[in-house]
Amino acid sequence: MSNTLQMNVIPGSITIVGLGPGSFKLLTVETWDILRTSHSIYLRTAKHPTVDELQSRNVRFSSYDFLYEEKADFDEVYHAIATDVIARAVNGEQVVYAVPGSPLVAERTVGFIRSLAAERQIAVTIVPGMSFLEVLYTRLGIDPISGVTVLDSADIDQLPCDINTALIVTQVYSGQVASEAKLALMELLPDDYQVLLIRNLSLEDEEIRPIALYELDHQGDIDHLTSLFVPARSRTATTFTVDPLIDVMARLRSPDGCVWDIEQTHESLRRYIVEEVYEVLEAIDNRDPQALCEELGDVLLQLVFHARIAEECGAFTMQDVVDEVTGKMIRRHPHVFGNITVQDAAEVVLNWDQIKQQEKGAERKSVLDGVSPGLPSLMRSFKIQSKAAKVGFDWNNIGPVWDKLVEEWEELKEAVTVGDKEATEGEFGDFLFAAVNLARFLQIEPETALNRTNNKFINRFSYIESKVNQQKLDWKALNLDTLDEFWNEAKALERKKQ
Repeated sequence: MSNTLQMNVIPGSITIVGLGPGSFKLLTVETWDILRTSHSIYLRTAKHPTVDELQSRNVRFSSYDFLYEEKADFDEVYHAIATDVIARAVNGEQVVYAVPGSPLVAERTVGFIRSLAAERQIAVTIVPGMSFLEVLYTRLGIDPISGVTVLDSADIDQLPCDINTALIVTQVYSGQVASEAKLALMELLPDDYQVLLIRNLSLEDEEIRPIALYELDHQGDIDHLTSLFVPARSRTATTFTVDPLIDVMARLRSPDGCVWDIEQTHESLRRYIVEEVYEVLEAIDNRDPQALCEELGDVLLQLVFHARIAEECGAFTMQDVVDEVTGKMIRRHPHVFGNITVQDAAEVVLNWDQIKQQEKGAERKSVLDGVSPGLPSLMRSFKIQSKAAKVGFDWNNIGPVWDKLVEEWEELKEAVTVGDKEATEGEFGDFLFAAVNLARFLQIEPETALNRTNNKFINRFSYIESKVNQQKLDWKALNLDTLDEFWNEAKALERKKQ
């Protein structure tokens, strides 16, 4: 039997209190009662306006200020503080740990202590306190419910690029920290954006000083009681995001989403993206900005839909789509993003084609490669002819183009006269091909032109239908002359609207 007496150390506890934003009068009664009756008090830092008052009232304490000199960075300091506080509690101390402001507002050591205490089953009590935020809200007359982001200066590199609230940066305690904060903020805001430098809040010499952002690290009085307030940008200055649409599509494609959306593939969606593009063209032709806005949204939906399907397959993401086209636009505009100069728009197009040829040269063996067989036939014909023209396979002027159109027209009439159906189809295609070539010389996009004519026909025919219905006429009893009268009325109305 061993004669050694083994003693179990009863774990202590940790009480975390806040010293308030500065003035002793803002210390809570509960915190003061704890401080004046406790014997194991440890301050994260003694560099706080309340400390002098504590000393004058005979409150004994130790501080961790020495760690700021010993450690390489704040993370090491904070972890060392948390480790020491936990060790003392494990050894049976009833530790009171005091921090500036309020324990749960921008105080990273508290998070470390709570995490370690949970692992060691140490009791932690957090006493509510007043932070400098309550004072700041009062001084600026703002209600935080309208949106405020609070960020430790050490985390300034994590500032979201799409932030649209007011921003409070805490612990801007040196010129170096101010410089890092300035550079991060200038990525999102104009250099001269008006911000507020906040010093000694709640003390007799408190100051809230408006400055331009670029002046932030030029201030000579930055210290441990300095913070920064950045007003929210106006709505017109904020950047937009497609994240809401991306999130909706992700939900629709999720297991508990929409059955129809889940079943779609790249192939099944082909028809819809074509339809949406033509509806955009219709809105443009009708000069209807509200419809154009809606139809552009429908096209964007198709893009996000395809990107979501690709992401699920591991092929690419919507961000990859954005990055790819952004990089392409930068590469193909060296006169904007590089040191190339151009004289006119024609030279821009020439540079674009040359850069594109360099990019695609390895994968395209023919001049006509890259013209998608899935394009509408008129559009495909236009692109084929344009590519051939770029290497010199083209007439020098429009005269031979007219002659070729007449030639193909005569050959079409001859095929019809003979009654050869197959030959007629071929000659009709040749005639259309020649007509597309004429459109190219006239700088008209034939697909767009025909689409406009289709819409024009629909509008005029709709007018005829409305007249027939208004007059309660019988379609079967109407002759073409009467219908032509209605058609001419529709044309006249169009002219008045132009």
